[in-house]
Amino acid sequence: MISTKYTIREHNEANILNTIIRKKEISRAEVAQQTGLNKASVSAITKKLLDDQLIFETRVGDASNVGGRKPIMLTFNRKSSLVIAFDLGYNYIEGMLAFIDGTVVDTISKRRITVTAATIFNEMKQIIDHFIEIQPPTPHGIVGLTAAIHGLVKQEKIIFTPYYDLDQSTFIEELQKNYDFPIFIQNEANLAALGEYTFTSQYQNLVSISVHSGIGAGIVTSGKLQQGKHGQAGEIGHSILYPNGRECPCGNHGCLEQYASNKVTYDQFGKLKNLDYVNSEILLRYVEKQDTEALAAIQQNAALLSVGINNIIMMYDPEIVVINSSLYRRIPQMVNLVTEELKSRFSESVIIRNTLLEDKATLYGAFAVSAQNFLNIQKLKLI
Repeated sequence: MISTKYTIREHNEANILNTIIRKKEISRAEVAQQTGLNKASVSAITKKLLDDQLIFETRVGDASNVGGRKPIMLTFNRKSSLVIAFDLGYNYIEGMLAFIDGTVVDTISKRRITVTAATIFNEMKQIIDHFIEIQPPTPHGIVGLTAAIHGLVKQEKIIFTPYYDLDQSTFIEELQKNYDFPIFIQNEANLAALGEYTFTSQYQNLVSISVHSGIGAGIVTSGKLQQGKHGQAGEIGHSILYPNGRECPCGNHGCLEQYASNKVTYDQFGKLKNLDYVNSEILLRYVEKQDTEALAAIQQNAALLSVGINNIIMMYDPEIVVINSSLYRRIPQMVNLVTEELKSRFSESVIIRNTLLEDKATLYGAFAVSAQNFLNIQKLKLI
């Protein structure tokens, strides 16, 4: 194993650390019981974790029923290190700095801008340098940065970005020249699913539907993110809704996201009302007034999106489907509209709900990637 200050855990160490994280507070004897390791190994490894300030001793616990020495309880040091997350949309950049447990330190947002391959490096560097300057003291400092890409990503390479040109960018290489912590990229829908899995859900099988300018699904099966051979798993926005329908940048015609994305819904409603700009807040105002065209718009969006959700349920049989969409967050009754459209008996037991992470699910997923890498824990839960 290659050991660096950013990847420092071998298997037994990671197993013990994950046990402490999951249990929140636990004695060494209980760690040995949970992991199947002998007490001498547990004692040696917990000493190293204490020395590395990844865990700490909290209090003296209660003695067992048969008496003996009272145990000293162990817990994860949730402020042992820091992680950086970016969400790179076609018209916005959002960056967040957080402790490794997801507790946010600072956020910087740039909205209604044009994101291009020519500008992305400098835009990100300004934010990163600010985070470095204001970071609170921690034992390990910043241990990773993960950026969400609205497009296909495979093996840390951007393969296809339909709504901006970041597939032509070398910003990852440029960032890595300037910073010594690991830098990762991942599809934004995948990260949203990982954020839900890590920070909000006890479920092991989960799908997160991200609806923005496009539509994507992040799929977690048995605690593992599913990406497919070419990084295309979950690209339901490019499944065919209407054969020979509207042209899509992917090369198909009639793709789901050409009819059910937030952007399409806003653009269509804007044309109906002769509005230059529509977002979820503007559409909500019309819905609250019981405007018939607004009500029809959200009903149509829910009906069309339910087709994609039905298909993903049939393929992956998740326990829960989480919707990540500014439109659905602002108009939460749309979740009920989707549920009403799911007629199949196969979807009856599947939970459909809005995200609990507001508009930050993708960023929390980015935190999770860096945390998984640093701690060497793949099925990490930080609830």
